[in-house]
Amino acid sequence: MSRGRLRVLLGAAPGVGKTYAMLEEGRDLRAEGRDVVVAVVETHGRAATAALAEGLDVVPRTQVEHRGVRLAEMDLDAVLARRPQVALVDELAHTNAPGSRHAKRWQDVAALLDAGIDVVTTVNVQHVESLNDVVQTITGVPQRETVPDSVLRGADQVELVDLAPQALRERLAEGNVYPAERIDAALSHYFRLGNLTALRELALLWLADEVDNALRTYRAEHEIGGTWEARERVVVALTGGPEGETLLRRGARIAARSAGGQLLAVHVTGQTGLRESSPHALAAQAALAETLGGTYHQVVGDDVARTLVDFARTHDATQLVIGLSRRGRLAAALSGPGVGATVIRESGSIDVHIVNHAAAGGHAALPRLRGALTARRRVLGLVVSLLGGPLLTAALVGLRTPDSLVADVLAYQLLVVVVALVGGLWPALFTAVMSGLTLDYFFIEPVRTVSIGEPLHAVGLVLYIVNGMLVSLVVDQAARRSRVARRAAAESELMLAVAGGVLRGQDVLGALVARAREAFGLDAVRLREGDDVRAQDGAAPQGAPSATVRVDDVAVLDLHGPPLDASAARLLPVVVTQLAGALEQERLRATASAVGPLVEADQVRSALLSAVSHDLRRPLAAAVTAIGGLRAADVDLSAADRAELLATADESLRTLTTLVTDLLDVSRLQAGVLGVSLAATDVEDVILPALDELGAGPDDVVLDLDPDVPAVAADPALLRRVIVNVLANALHVSPPGRPPHVSTSAFGEHLEIRVVDHGPGVAPDRRDQLFVPFQRLGDTDNLTGLGLGLALSRGFTEGMGGTLTSEDTPGGGLTMVVALPVAAGAGVRP
Repeated sequence: MSRGRLRVLLGAAPGVGKTYAMLEEGRDLRAEGRDVVVAVVETHGRAATAALAEGLDVVPRTQVEHRGVRLAEMDLDAVLARRPQVALVDELAHTNAPGSRHAKRWQDVAALLDAGIDVVTTVNVQHVESLNDVVQTITGVPQRETVPDSVLRGADQVELVDLAPQALRERLAEGNVYPAERIDAALSHYFRLGNLTALRELALLWLADEVDNALRTYRAEHEIGGTWEARERVVVALTGGPEGETLLRRGARIAARSAGGQLLAVHVTGQTGLRESSPHALAAQAALAETLGGTYHQVVGDDVARTLVDFARTHDATQLVIGLSRRGRLAAALSGPGVGATVIRESGSIDVHIVNHAAAGGHAALPRLRGALTARRRVLGLVVSLLGGPLLTAALVGLRTPDSLVADVLAYQLLVVVVALVGGLWPALFTAVMSGLTLDYFFIEPVRTVSIGEPLHAVGLVLYIVNGMLVSLVVDQAARRSRVARRAAAESELMLAVAGGVLRGQDVLGALVARAREAFGLDAVRLREGDDVRAQDGAAPQGAPSATVRVDDVAVLDLHGPPLDASAARLLPVVVTQLAGALEQERLRATASAVGPLVEADQVRSALLSAVSHDLRRPLAAAVTAIGGLRAADVDLSAADRAELLATADESLRTLTTLVTDLLDVSRLQAGVLGVSLAATDVEDVILPALDELGAGPDDVVLDLDPDVPAVAADPALLRRVIVNVLANALHVSPPGRPPHVSTSAFGEHLEIRVVDHGPGVAPDRRDQLFVPFQRLGDTDNLTGLGLGLALSRGFTEGMGGTLTSEDTPGGGLTMVVALPVAAGAGVRP
């Protein structure tokens, strides 16, 4: 019996139409004469979806009892007994009730496929196992139900059911996705436009990656070695040289000529290290590649050309961009074909672009031969040669026999190796030549002459000198590579130590200065800005510094100790650059710290000035009028009139007392006496007292407070005043029978308090007036509460590091959103 075929309908989010598309597919298959059953479908109360399921053969669900609750699940045994040709199974990621045959619905689907039944199923991208953490980062919502990637990648067909994010939000607002009571929360959280756009991109990228994998699998199964140009993939070869930026920009232009073109930058590192590449230049070029929309890769291989071509073929590249060789003509002639020629020969169907650049060509001169050791070592090697050569010759001449020539040659060969180990290439070459002449003069017949009687001896002498030179070259190369490796390790250790110190919270300036002193072997290093010492390591310096390096326009680095050698001087600019960046960050932090309180103070001050000019006038005038009426001797007031005037005066004076108290409190804040005291605050401990202050009971406000939200960083007193003011406005505009709704929810690193009313709302063109100081958009009475207004509420909220914004309420009305940062170290409650 053959295995059934699996077709997966993938969506970016709930509501895009996966279930609807699955049912449409079932109806089409039934019209073609296939035996189709609905194994399980979740309509979620959507009338259009339920109507589409009518007429299809539905397998009744089985009832599973768990902790006294009966749960309806797909009846796998009934579907297997029915043995249809096609089964429609909704929500592949669903977790079955305990006691079911399988824990997950995708395992039920696997059983149907094993029975030879074709399956059409649905799944959202947030349920893909490999994308679970990415989706949580985007939406702030963890997904507990996931499907292994292997299940989806093993499907015979994966089809994307797509809907534009704005269209999906419109469907949601119209009630076509969730019930009315869930619409507002969904639009404000999971179904935000940014969330839906990111999820849609994630679904498209995952499907595109799946298509690439399928294409590679097909080519491998059919042994297709050539490149299929489904889209342009441009590989740019980087050497770490100055031409890298030119090559990257040329490659980006080539990739941009076709839709969906990809840019891949690659650097081939030899087995022995970085060779002549600059790590700092490579880092800058890797950043440029990412800025241009590409990716950076580093691979290892001694044969640069073949490694580069293999990388391009592995990634199905269609174009390969390399730079023109920087070698001179003579060097190229002596060393044979370069990387470019080999790449062209090996590339096959991949187009190769050789790009000219400013560093190409070089000079018509032989490469300079440089020793890998210090001058002191080279002098020591020469001394060993000059002393060891005569001593060895005297010893060998005294022990010379007719059969000792081979031993003599090996002894001089050992001398060459020892000199190479001590002094490097040039002393070893000198020793090889001199020992060859010495062998000819003292040990090869005729002795005491530089002539050679036997031609075979001449050949042997030449071979000896050549061997000596080769041994010297190999030893020198080994020393060179060892030195480069040690230097690279030291540089890496320096940068790693600095980075580790920063991550551990150490003073970055102090860490940089300390590591620089240790790495360069200095007595002391001091970073100063004028006469102000920012960081210092080592004993207090005496006298003038041995070197002074400018870090930026203000700071300088004083070095006390021996002069730096060439290699240390090469690393010094790296440390200086790091210091400049650290100083700039400290200055920016200091500026932000200084400006932050000023901004908060200005926000509150602006609102207070409006309060003084606007709100004081009305209650003061009302109180003066009421008291004046009471004191009028020529007016005969009834008991009811007198009571009304007293009530008006009392209310106005209480309002003035509250307002003046608020003004004094905020004035203290501006004077620095009363600050914004941020603390970990439970929002429930603020919202409930705010309701008591307003006298709002359970019938006046609907509460939907999530008990699992974390604490926020807020000033409880200021937050309470914000909530009282916002909720008072909502209570004022809410129609009878439709009380305002207060909810809390966590989203990423922020917590939101949403106050939803179903009143007349505010036209979009007048929305900005909400936060103009003490505008009431039509309020003219003296009984609506004076408060500090939405402008001051926003100022208080922003002073606590949060935001106060307004949104439309689906179905009519206004939603005010107070967003505050989660307190440091606060997690979701268990």
